[in-house]
This record gives sequence, C-alpha cells and structure tokens, in this order.
Amino acid sequence: MTTRAVVRVPASTSNLGAGFDCVGVAVDRWLTVTAVIEPGAPEPVHVVRQGTLRGLTVPAGRDRIVVAFEAACRAAGRAAPHGVVLTAGSEIPVSRGLGSSAAASVAGAAAANALLRLEFDDQRVVELCSALEGHPDNVVPAVHGGAVLVLSAPSSIESAHALPTLVTAPIELHEDLALVLVIPDFEVETGYMRAALPRAVPHAVASRAASLGAALIAGLTSGHPGLLELALDDVLHVPYRRALVRGYDAVVAAARAAGAHGATLSGSGSSLCAVTPRAAASDVAAAMAAAWHAAGVAADTLVCETPAAGYSVVVDRDCDGEAAGTNPGARSFSDPQG
Repeated sequence: MTTRAVVRVPASTSNLGAGFDCVGVAVDRWLTVTAVIEPGAPEPVHVVRQGTLRGLTVPAGRDRIVVAFEAACRAAGRAAPHGVVLTAGSEIPVSRGLGSSAAASVAGAAAANALLRLEFDDQRVVELCSALEGHPDNVVPAVHGGAVLVLSAPSSIESAHALPTLVTAPIELHEDLALVLVIPDFEVETGYMRAALPRAVPHAVASRAASLGAALIAGLTSGHPGLLELALDDVLHVPYRRALVRGYDAVVAAARAAGAHGATLSGSGSSLCAVTPRAAASDVAAAMAAAWHAAGVAADTLVCETPAAGYSVVVDRDCDGEAAGTNPGARSFSDPQG
C-alpha cells in the first residue's frame, strides 16, 4: 500500500510592534509538502525543493522540514522510516519575516503525523514545533490560523527535555482592519536580528513595553486608531533592529502618510507590516512599495483583509481503499480513496 500525505501550511507575520514573541497572524502565502515513502530509495530522506525554496542548499539532514519530520517520529517513540521523499513547494519568501521556518517545521511534523498515524493533536504539533523554533508566535498561527496570542507557562515537568507548556487565545481582528505586508528583495537572518537585541532593558522600558502590548491587543480588537498608533511604535525590539533594515524609516513614514495606523517589522524583518483601515489598504501598499523603490529596493506587496486558515492535510492511501482514519492534528483531513 502506497500512502501519500499532502500538507499545506500558511505564512505568518508576528510581533506586530509591541507583541514581541507572542502575537502572530496567518497570512495568505503557502508552503505545500507532499510526503511519500519509497522503500527502495537510496537515501533515508530525500527533499525536492520548488518555488521560493529552489535556491536553498541546506543538506537534507538540516532542512527544517526533515528535522521536524524526524522530531515528530522521536516524540512518538518511532524511528523515521527509510525512503521518505518530501517534495516542498513554497510561496513564502525565505528570511523575510514571514514565518518560513515555522511553516516548514509545522509541515514536517504534520506530514509525519499523517503519514505514520502518530495521532498527535494540534497542541502536540504546536509544542513540538515551538520547541524546534525556540518561540511559538509563528508556529501557532501556522497551526490554528487566524490571529493569535500565545504565552509560555511554566512546565510542571522538571526536565531539561520537557516541551514548553503554551497557552493560546484567538484575537478577533476588528472588521475595519487590514494588514499590508511589503516584502523587499533582500533577506535578513533571524539569528543575526536576535543577536542585535540587548540582554536586558531598563525597568522603565519594560514597563512601557508591557503597556504597549496591552494597547496592541485592545487596538487590534477594537480598531482604536490611537492605541494602534502607539502599539506599533515598539520599544522592546524594533529600536535595535530598524537600522539593519535598509529604508525602514522611509517606508514606515510612507505607510502612515497614506493612512495606516502604523507600520513595523514583520517578525524580525526584512518585510514590514502595516495595520491600516481596509479602505486605505491599497494606497498604503502602493506608498510603501514606492518608498522602497525610491531607496533602490524592489518590493512585493500582500494585502491581508482576513487572516488565513491554519494548516490542512490530505492523505491518499491508494491500494486497498481503506479510510484514512481520524487524525486530530489536521485542520482538514480527507481521503480521496475513501
């Protein structure tokens, strides 16, 4: 019996200014991974990369999709089977602050879950992938979809290897709000941007960051312009990263001038995200792209009026016609042969 699992995972924007490492929104660009097992294959795992992944030269053993696939097997007490072929096609730009690594982790774990019937639920997928990523703010929207708030809670398990306990809650974006993402033609490495952050900040800065975080959630749910304008002017991470993103100040100023409530880094960049009234979204996107063009940077735009759904899985077991069975980890699960 040949089994094929097709996993589709959205991109995500995170932080949104003051929501550092805890706010994420799924957006409409996608990674699709098709997983099959070919027992006679010469390699333990083979990866075929397409789309935005085509230029990657990372060895298969370090590919985030493979790492997550194997991690899911270990978490289930299983050995990864020999001859796994993962065909990955992506619309998500790499190293641009749109959650490409988190999408890859979710795709790998979800593919293993479906292909091998590991019976992980969504929470298990979130915890596993968050442990791999080091933070959950892109993982959770990739799994659940929508806009989300996620916080780590202390684990009751006294073990260095215990997965984090995460508490998540949906954020209902106000109906008048849209997100505008502007994606430049240059990359920044997340590790490099993380290294730019100070190890500690003064208490006054931490206090301001806490109040701006509260303002962000209130602003996103109410559409309150004043709260959003304040919350998108972050004090915790953006001040240390903005100089590393060419054209940042000009593009943010252009967004505000075109009617946005504000704009900020998407994740750690290089993409920027504006929160804007829906009626102004097209003008904001054009103004931000034009500002980057004036700085000699080509940029793509994406207007997100509604957050994307979370990941989905389709399983095809093509020989005996058996039903795919239940898989609580998949947001959408079907069997064309069933």
